[in-house]
Parts: sequence; C-alpha cells; structure tokens
Amino acid sequence: MNWRPLTYKQHPAEVIRHFTPNWFTMTMGTGILLLMIHAFPYPFPGQDMTARVLWWIDSAFYGLFTLLFSARLVLETDSVRNLLEHPVQSMFLGAIPMGLVPIINGGLLFGMPVWLAQDLWWLDAALAAGCGWLVPYLMFTRQQHSLEGMTAVWLLPIVASEVTASSGGYLAPHLPLAAARTVIALSYALWAFSVPLALGIVAVVFLRLVLHKLPDRAMAASSWLVLGPLGTGALALLVLGEAAGPVFAGTPLAAAASFARPFGVIAGAMLWAYGAWWWAMAWLFTLRYIRRGLPFNMGWWGFTFPLGVYTAATLVLAQQSAMVALKVYGALLVVQLVGFWGVVAARTLHGMWHGYLFNAPCLATEQPEPHNA
Repeated sequence: MNWRPLTYKQHPAEVIRHFTPNWFTMTMGTGILLLMIHAFPYPFPGQDMTARVLWWIDSAFYGLFTLLFSARLVLETDSVRNLLEHPVQSMFLGAIPMGLVPIINGGLLFGMPVWLAQDLWWLDAALAAGCGWLVPYLMFTRQQHSLEGMTAVWLLPIVASEVTASSGGYLAPHLPLAAARTVIALSYALWAFSVPLALGIVAVVFLRLVLHKLPDRAMAASSWLVLGPLGTGALALLVLGEAAGPVFAGTPLAAAASFARPFGVIAGAMLWAYGAWWWAMAWLFTLRYIRRGLPFNMGWWGFTFPLGVYTAATLVLAQQSAMVALKVYGALLVVQLVGFWGVVAARTLHGMWHGYLFNAPCLATEQPEPHNA
C-alpha cells in the first residue's frame, strides 16, 4: 500500500506520527498578530481584549502542539531520524522557539508572572541556540541540498536566535538589574549568533533567484521569509538599545550602553530599509504566483510572521524617530497582516478539521501502519 495523506477518520496515533514542527508556524503567525494588534498606533474599541483573547488562543495551541510533538518524539522515535534528515522539514525546528516568543512577550503585557516569563525566555534561548547549531550541522553532514533547490526556508533555524534576542529587550526592563544585564548581554550575543549568518543566506537566496528563478508554487510563501531576519534584526537593535542605557548606568559599560540607543536607531533603520526592498519584491513574487494558482499548505504561515516582525520594527522605529510617515506605514502593515492571517487561519482550521494537513513529507516513502478503529 502506498503512503497517502491522512484524513480525520484515521487513528489519532497517525496524527501524532505525522505531526511536524511546521505547525508551530501557526503560533508564530497568531502570536505576532496579537502583538501588532496591541501595538496598533491608532486605538480602537476592543483593541486590548482582542489581543488578550488571541494570546490565550495562541498559548493553548502552543501547548497542544508541544504535547503532540513531544508524543511523536517519545512514541514514534523511529520517525525522528526522518525528520532530522529531511532538507525542508528539519528547518521548521526553528519555529518551536520562535513560536514561544510571542507568548512570552504577550505574557509581559497581560499579567504573566515575571519569573515565569524569565524562565521561559531562558528555555527559548537554549532552544534557539540549539536549533542554530544542530540544523546547520545536519545540513553540512547528513542532508542533501542544492543551490537550485534551496529557498529562504534555510533561514528558519538561524533566525530563531535573533527573535529571542528581541524578546530580551522587552523582558529586561521587568527584571532586577543584575538579571537584566545578563539578559541584555546574552541578547546581543544571540543577535550576533544569527544576523550575520542570516544575511549571508539572504545573499545566496538572491543568487539562487537570479540563476534558477522563482521556486515552485508550493514554496510561494518563502518569498516573505527574508523579511524575518531583516525585521527582527532591526527590532532587536531598537529595543535592546533602548533598554541598555538604564540597565548599565553606573557600570563600566555605561558609555557603550548610552551609545546603544542611537546605534540601534541607525543600524536598525538600515536593516529596515533593506527589508523595504524585499517587502516590495515579495509582493511582486506573490502577485505572479497568484496568477499561476497557489496550492494551500502549512507553508502559507510564512506570509504572516516575517511580515509581522517587520511591522513591529516599523512601529518601534516610528516611535523612536518620531516620524509620522513610518507610523502610518506601520498601521497599514498591521492591516495587511490581519488580512494575510485571516486567509491562512481559515484555510488551516479547515485542514485541521478534515485532517489532510497532518501529513509529514519526511514519511512520504513509508507505508502507513495499520491501527484499530
């Protein structure tokens, strides 16, 4: 019997076996949406409540997905090797720490105990750094890749560290000084751990597009992924620069910390402008794909989180530079994000209900195991 996609009528054990880390991109997209709704620069009725409800929904889905993925690791250990050696599915391991960050940041807004947010941040930092080492090592030693076959999905395990770094800038002001200094110092290290390597991958993405043109329609959403490292890289510099001054005041690093804010604005603005080029290009790619027809898959969540972190960088840059045009542009980006999220969430819930999205490509060569009803 040949492998086939799952349906909702199949045994729950098959759902566990076919549960892949790309489901965490759903929590990434929903999480960044709730944060941008909360940060929307033009207040509207129900703004805080909408963000709060989405935070609870996002947290519930993250908990569910963690249980399902943990069950796969424990109960389906034979399938883990397939996942780690798959040249695309393994990249989505980076979505696990990235999906946790909006829950931490939202928790700081909605009353999560600071000690819990701090513990989750340290867990997230460990997961992000682990993905940043493990997946590239597997790429170098076990997986098969080619320039023609590569896409911006390569960025996912790398960008996780800078996403955690940006969260450190939001967490630090809530901590005692000693803990805040450690978090900010580590956040800068995580930024350096990620952004330079991500920019190198972006250069390779550009070369691949020149030589081999656009990826297959199934990877259409990957056009937006480049906004991720550029948006988050800028956001991290902006929020860390703002937090560093008060935290390091009166220490030997006070002079460097006082420079961190203007440096964050200057360097963040340059990364943001680079992102503006890719934002326009991603729209051109997407319109071209739409004319050819877009098959839905979980990769569509790539339309949301990269756009969301670029939107966050836009709004913070607008705040720190007091530029009204950036504030308006950021608001328009939030509207775009809401539109993208609405379409992708509706298609995802339909696929979850009918079961056809529980489909692990890394197991495509296997025969399904029989289960009793």
